[in-house]
Amino acid sequence: MKTLMFFASVCVLSAAHAGDDSVGWHEKYKPLKATYLIYSGEPDERAAPTRTDRKIAIVVEGDAAKEIFESLYPDAKGVTCTAEQGERLRRKGDVWCSYRPSDGYRCFMGFNLRNGQPHSGANC
Repeated sequence: MKTLMFFASVCVLSAAHAGDDSVGWHEKYKPLKATYLIYSGEPDERAAPTRTDRKIAIVVEGDAAKEIFESLYPDAKGVTCTAEQGERLRRKGDVWCSYRPSDGYRCFMGFNLRNGQPHSGANC
């Protein structure tokens, strides 16, 4: 709950800061196509969430994923998740994105809902 309150506070403060005309940069929030899963365990060994272990995995797709992907330059070298030709991966810390010709751009991120720490949210 504290993590969600923190996240909401950051959003409110960001929106308030975005409205400050003295900053000079004006951008509006954009729609986001995303899905999420709340679980326990690790991304590759997920289980039902428990009272003491709750994590959220978030998958962003579409235009937002493409924008995030392009921000995580450069492509990872020699790393693939599938055998699909044209697959590209990029990662910075616990945010990683993929591009596959068959399904486009997808980005993965997550948070431990008990301590607020970020994690990758998924693996290949």
